[in-house]
Amino acid sequence: ADENPEGTHGETIAVISSFINGSTFVLQKKGILRSRHKGRPYLTDAVWWSGTLCMIVGQVGNFLAYNAAPAVVVAPLGALGVLFGAVLASWILNEHLNILGKLGSVLCCCGSVVLIIHAPKAEATSRLELEKRLLDPVFVTYALTVVLLLLVLIVWVAPARGTSNIMVYVAICSLLGSFTVPSSKGLGLVVPDAFGEGPSSGRARVLFLGLLGTLAISILTQFFFINKALEHFSSNIFEAIYYVTFTSTVIFASALLFKEWTTLTVTDSLAMLCGLTTVCVGVILLRISQEALIMWKKKEGKSE
Repeated sequence: ADENPEGTHGETIAVISSFINGSTFVLQKKGILRSRHKGRPYLTDAVWWSGTLCMIVGQVGNFLAYNAAPAVVVAPLGALGVLFGAVLASWILNEHLNILGKLGSVLCCCGSVVLIIHAPKAEATSRLELEKRLLDPVFVTYALTVVLLLLVLIVWVAPARGTSNIMVYVAICSLLGSFTVPSSKGLGLVVPDAFGEGPSSGRARVLFLGLLGTLAISILTQFFFINKALEHFSSNIFEAIYYVTFTSTVIFASALLFKEWTTLTVTDSLAMLCGLTTVCVGVILLRISQEALIMWKKKEGKSE
């Protein structure tokens, strides 16, 4: 097999970032609970700020990973963060991790290994090719549809249903991934031209500023609604559902823009689908484990 050191580095960074990101929701949730108990804003809590710092470091790691490996690999590896977050939540937040949660953890690890083994090689794309793909009618239609859905969710649905339905905040944060990841990957392609010498450097700087602005708005909006969700819902439940929906939107958006799936053989494609399905099932088991009561013995006095 051909060696792909750049992709290997990207996968390594993605794994490390996943563990850092996995601690984010738990630490922020702990900070929110501590500040609520003390009757003060969570913005004054040191634990909440430590979670925020982890989020910043994790986002920087994701930026590096997305520019060194395909998004179709980096995004699913976030399952390792869900696994670490579940273990951390059982320790810090006393959120019980039963046998279902442990089985889900094993599936997350197995699925991630399959994804890494059958991952497509990182495809080098030029700035000119990126500009062409950004103007592709299919991707433009998808982007406009996502923006419209976000406006409806943020302006009308979130104020009315956000605190009672976890899927509202999950949908907002996940849809924003359609812009966060392509912007991160695009910035890595544009930077050499934007800050280099040449007649096209001015045009490259405009694209650089546009991608940077999109990335900043997406991350800040996600940050706001993640904390809104953590005020009302379990960190484990939110993170697990968020992982599945975020990964799905990121893979779909990246497939439209960067067409990473085109480098896969049929065998690798099937293996990637099986790996992603395994990871998603593992994450769902982690989520179910928070509310499921496992009974190993039949209750006396009850009959089938």
